[in-house]
Amino acid sequence: MSETLTERMKTEAAAMGFDLARVCRPDAVSHVAAGLAGFLDKGYNGQMGWLAERSHWRSDPSVLWPQARSVIVLAESYTPDHDPTYVHGQPDCGAISVYAQNRDYHDTVKKRLKRLARWLIAQAGPETEVKVFVDTAPVPEKPLGQAAGLGWQGKHTNLVSRDLGSWFFIGSVFTTAELTVDAAEVDHCGSCRACLDACPTNAFPAPNQIDARRCISYLTIEHHGPVDEDLRALMGNRIYGCDDCLAACPWNKFAQEAQEIKYHARDDLLAPKLAELAVLDDAAFRTFFSGSPIKRIGRHRFVRNVLYAIGNSRDAGLMPVAQGLCEDADSTVADAARWAVQKLSAR
Repeated sequence: MSETLTERMKTEAAAMGFDLARVCRPDAVSHVAAGLAGFLDKGYNGQMGWLAERSHWRSDPSVLWPQARSVIVLAESYTPDHDPTYVHGQPDCGAISVYAQNRDYHDTVKKRLKRLARWLIAQAGPETEVKVFVDTAPVPEKPLGQAAGLGWQGKHTNLVSRDLGSWFFIGSVFTTAELTVDAAEVDHCGSCRACLDACPTNAFPAPNQIDARRCISYLTIEHHGPVDEDLRALMGNRIYGCDDCLAACPWNKFAQEAQEIKYHARDDLLAPKLAELAVLDDAAFRTFFSGSPIKRIGRHRFVRNVLYAIGNSRDAGLMPVAQGLCEDADSTVADAARWAVQKLSAR
């Protein structure tokens, strides 16, 4: 019965818009504890103290919810229809990570997860319990994804799929239902190190290790306050996230363009002008990024990123924009503006 239910679940997940659905046990990632401890001991988490605060849950999903018997791990593609690195050749424009070029994926994926969870309860019986997670809870989604056979963690630590490449979101449904597990995926990276070599800031101390303190995604999204000056120049025009390691993966040749229209880029976020973004006040920022994951970092951090990009642009025409923010009420924005002025003046 459970095997039949599992196959029906996968069919239902596909009908709901998920590209892949696989199953593992909550205790299938015993190796996570040692890896996470090493990551934290080296301080690679930077200002992300929440990684340490709930490390016991991140280390062992069976502790997070002891009653769970199965974990359904699902993938939803957001593969772009364009080369996301092309904007790096337009220094007067900002580069925004592909996943953030339209609606917040958390909302879209979570709605589908809840639909699948309700379907599972209806099929398995009202005594069945479920919990859904997408990127906002202490769940080691990537290791669970590998344990379930969704893909494997590449040398850049992100999950890679033979079917979807690097461009997909991960969600999970924990349940008390006994489902048939899938075989774990094995590493298919071989000797390739394209993702490691593509990193602008050398954020990978070794294959399968990442120092978040040097990662542009971390610096532009999670890091509060000024960024170290030796890293600012390496950020180029990346103002929210970074896709370089994902875009470099050869497995992307098998990826198909995302079917969900909410993941297709807004025209005004493909290559937005730095001059227009820098002058957004708090209200304009919130309006422009309504419904976007970018909204959560706030105007100050975002404009800080934009000013670093202006400083890296070599475009003297952007000097007045930077000068106009040198006395900004936010000290980090003002610091970034003065740095940008200094860089543009030197060039």
